[in-house]
Amino acid sequence: MIKKTLRSVMVVSLAVLAGQSWIAVAAPAGGKTKKPAAESAAAAPAELELVHELGPIKGAELTRIVDRFNAEYPSDRIRVIDRKWDEGNLPALMILAEDSQARLLASKARFKSLDAVMKDAKVPLQTLRPPPTMSLAPLDVSGRLVALPIDLGTPILYFNKDAFRRAGIDASAPPATWFDLQTALGKLYDAGYGCPYTTTQPGWVHVENTSAWHNQAVATNSGKREALSVNNLIQVKHLAMMKSWVTSRYMHVFGDGTEAETQFAAGNCAVLTASSNAYPSLRQTAAFEIGVAPLPHHDDIRGAPQNTLASGPSMWVGGGKSPAQYRTAARFVSFLLSPQTQVDLQVRLGSLPLDRAGLLASGSELLKSDLVHVTTAIAQLTNKPATLASRATRIINEGAVRRVLNEELDNLWSDRKPAKGALDSAVTRLNGCCIR
Repeated sequence: MIKKTLRSVMVVSLAVLAGQSWIAVAAPAGGKTKKPAAESAAAAPAELELVHELGPIKGAELTRIVDRFNAEYPSDRIRVIDRKWDEGNLPALMILAEDSQARLLASKARFKSLDAVMKDAKVPLQTLRPPPTMSLAPLDVSGRLVALPIDLGTPILYFNKDAFRRAGIDASAPPATWFDLQTALGKLYDAGYGCPYTTTQPGWVHVENTSAWHNQAVATNSGKREALSVNNLIQVKHLAMMKSWVTSRYMHVFGDGTEAETQFAAGNCAVLTASSNAYPSLRQTAAFEIGVAPLPHHDDIRGAPQNTLASGPSMWVGGGKSPAQYRTAARFVSFLLSPQTQVDLQVRLGSLPLDRAGLLASGSELLKSDLVHVTTAIAQLTNKPATLASRATRIINEGAVRRVLNEELDNLWSDRKPAKGALDSAVTRLNGCCIR
């Protein structure tokens, strides 16, 4: 079905994307993927170990994609291994979440820049211009890709359509603002839902992205260094509202990671904010119809909504490998950027498109139901041109920033600090010790 749909998608003129700013690539004429130069050269068989932090459901889908690569490239072999990247020998390929990326960069482990891997193998790297809304974690200071952002997502709203109907809420018109959502949560609570709303990664959703969504900077430049700035009026107001929901039992926080996804998929919570890349896993495990909508905004803030931010796991190439292994790595990257694999990554992993073929697929009517998470995410990311306040910042990728933010948010949820006190404390702690 995916192959048939892809053929239909690729006949669409590439001209429809002339105004898109999310991804800019050099697409081969006629929609055909040009064989990399290194592919035609004889190369010794090379086996690469690929480890990942995608979880079991996405891990199984990744294995299927890798199996297809192995079948198409019999002189190469990649093995998907279930282990941590920093336990044992450094793998050749590592799909790491952003906290692990920070640990990799802070460790003594060596990696080879993706840009250099592709240049040395004479294989073109098609993703050329990452947008200003994308995490800077896989980019060097010059904007070159040092890793492939393979599972990007941005926070969106998921809701249990069955629960909405039972509570008398129109499932075809999901809440657009936080105040609208509050009204819906009250109806869900009155209808007997003990957990109307939950969220994954509270710091990422309710500080980083909520700030960008309202054109509020999370950092300011002070001379040669950035300083965290997450304790302004908009951020304090929003978190005070979220705390009122926790107090009234409208909102439940299950942890700093993705624990809330399990609660939502099990039907224990009716509404969830989580990454757009969670959609395939949620749909596979939930026994109810899932609705997808944009992240709510505060309509009393001028100019909102602005744009959200994209982040997620990236694939890094380990250092100290042989030339043959790096050629295999380059071929695998090229394979991941091929049209069919781009569709697979969006439909099966939930990833945002990385090239023009993927972007075309995301707009296809034939894939509309499978890619509602992607189209919603792209609409948010490109809602308005990113500003200096709403663009991604490198400060957030500092190892301690998200950890401290989540610690202070825990203090808020547990009544140890008010919203302003928690955010003031995060700013003081991080600017005083941990930000370069």
